[in-house]
Amino acid sequence: MERIYITTPLYYVNAEPHLGHTYTTVVADTLKRYYQSIGCETFLLTGTDEHGDKIAQAAQASGMDPKAYADRVSRLFRSTWDTCGIAYDYFIRTTDSYHKEFVQKILQKIYDAGDIYFGEYGGFYCYGCERFYTEKELVDGKCPDHQKEPDYISEKNYFFRMSRYRDQLIDAIESRTDLIRPERYRTEVLAFLREPLEDLCISRPISRLQWGIPLPFDTNYVTYVWFDALLNYVSALEHCGGDAVQNLWPKANHLIAKDILKPHAVYWPTMLMAAGLPLYEHLNVHGYWVMDSGKMSKSLGNVVRPLEMKDRFGMDAFRYFLLREMAFGQDAKFSLEALITRINADLANNLGNLVSRILAMQQKYFDGVVHPLGPEWAKEDQDLKNKFAHAEIELTGYMADLQFHRALEAVWSAIDHANRYIVQTAPYTLYKDEANRSRVGEVLHHLLEVLRTLSRLLGPFMPDTARDLKTLLGVVDSGLEQVPSSMGGNSLLRIPNQEWGKYFQSGHVVQGPKILFPRIEMPVTE
Repeated sequence: MERIYITTPLYYVNAEPHLGHTYTTVVADTLKRYYQSIGCETFLLTGTDEHGDKIAQAAQASGMDPKAYADRVSRLFRSTWDTCGIAYDYFIRTTDSYHKEFVQKILQKIYDAGDIYFGEYGGFYCYGCERFYTEKELVDGKCPDHQKEPDYISEKNYFFRMSRYRDQLIDAIESRTDLIRPERYRTEVLAFLREPLEDLCISRPISRLQWGIPLPFDTNYVTYVWFDALLNYVSALEHCGGDAVQNLWPKANHLIAKDILKPHAVYWPTMLMAAGLPLYEHLNVHGYWVMDSGKMSKSLGNVVRPLEMKDRFGMDAFRYFLLREMAFGQDAKFSLEALITRINADLANNLGNLVSRILAMQQKYFDGVVHPLGPEWAKEDQDLKNKFAHAEIELTGYMADLQFHRALEAVWSAIDHANRYIVQTAPYTLYKDEANRSRVGEVLHHLLEVLRTLSRLLGPFMPDTARDLKTLLGVVDSGLEQVPSSMGGNSLLRIPNQEWGKYFQSGHVVQGPKILFPRIEMPVTE
């Protein structure tokens, strides 16, 4: 069985869930649902990163103990993803005891191999990024992400011989052209690696920071937050037991935003090499959501909160906007005006109207009872079926390349075709002549197949809408069965979909129309 292991970054608990976190998590959830729908065993990991300077500072500012502070924000992330319907399989916290033990085991292994040494270093340290910057990396003397001047820190610490693995990492990236996706980020990493690669400072003295995992070989120091957090992708699988590491780690697909490209594309693979572990399958990098004021972040005060969007517009509408508006890998602009325009045009006017028209006609003309298809189909009937078959082929290719916006464009192109089919066949006119009513029944049967197909194609992107469509159509989701999983539980496997025209038997009854996406009046206050 094909497998895919999907990970989000562990979200840092110095901030509550916002749009940046939500986009990555929605993409991960969409990928999981898609690969599950085509018969793959899937596993989706998310969680929270809870150690380091920023957490200690945030806890102090809140008047809380770091662990109590981390507990509160971690619960908020988990409850947010639960409320948003994210189908994650495991939620890891870097304060979990098994994770701390795993980190110390890997640190000891790398130390024993001679790849960790004690030394002294001075450099420009950004507390927001929790890493040192070279003068070349600063922009006008400031951190490029946090727009603040870093502090100059000089202290004795432990260092990972990252430079030892520079050539091996370059070879891996050059030989595996899809290791880092999209290509622009692979190019960026290779350009960075053309310069000498410095060793990585992987500790902080407890005289300066106590909130971290103690080094197993020197308890006067705690582990650098990246050397702690990145190991979660493997520690979670080891904790799950069975053959999880063996079966799923080689199929790891990391999802990250571009601001953490360097840790995931340089620190993490060299750590894996030093620990004797294989590299991930793909590192998938997306851009920023920006507003008129720039990149969205708590520090800039322009945060969009997922639960507010869900309550106001519905989670599926919000998911659709995120996946349709951003070309994966590029930046995208967020505004309420753009969101509402998408909802009204694509969801209310197009998809929602199509569903209402079809079910209203089926109810009005035949009391919801589906009529059979004849052996001979008109050209426009065959064209309709072919259009949706082609949309599914396009969707498959786009999903493999993480082009979610193109996948949805393909589906909406088919929806446009279905709307034109209604105009072309004019069932509302045909029904006036009793002699044509069997043809009206056939036209509506084909249109019900459109909705059934949409309930399947839209499932990964808009799961609530897909369920609504199945309920309206009276479709029993018998296309999933439980099969044993390498995680020791069960996984869902897709049974091949029934052929167009073969599902609705004569006498099947569908429900009347339902407004799936109410129109939203403009203007709406930001």
